[in-house]
Amino acid sequence: MNESMVDVLIYLYENYMDGEVHPPIDQDDLEEELSEAGFSGDDIRKALDWLDDLVLGAELPQYHPHTCGSMRLYTQAECERLDAAARGLLLFLEQGGILDPVNRELVIDRVLAIDHTQITVDEVKWVVLLVLLNRPGLEHAFSQMEEMVYSDAPVYLH
Repeated sequence: MNESMVDVLIYLYENYMDGEVHPPIDQDDLEEELSEAGFSGDDIRKALDWLDDLVLGAELPQYHPHTCGSMRLYTQAECERLDAAARGLLLFLEQGGILDPVNRELVIDRVLAIDHTQITVDEVKWVVLLVLLNRPGLEHAFSQMEEMVYSDAPVYLH
């Protein structure tokens, strides 16, 4: 099977976070359900740990727009994992008001926590969506990002 922890995250979002259905309260039951859905135990554990770390990161203070803007410079290690298209998407989302500097950093942290050597633009979109879902008061940005994730249209950077 060619699944990954990102596929587990997408499965959890589409089955539990995006509707009225709630996941099993007991983590063992959830892990069993994910296993029955075809995911490996290792990918399930990585995804659940990833979500736990997201919740911890979501406790960061919100960005205040009256503070001055920032420019993000990527390290060599970050550039090796995030290609120009992925970095461009993050810049596009920040310039478009979907991400603020604090949420951008949370996204970068969560993207780099994915166990792939090269992160795809689609994976970045999903991480942004999950980060915004866990940050209160960002419903409009979440809605825009959800539309972008499910749209077949490419993101154009102007």
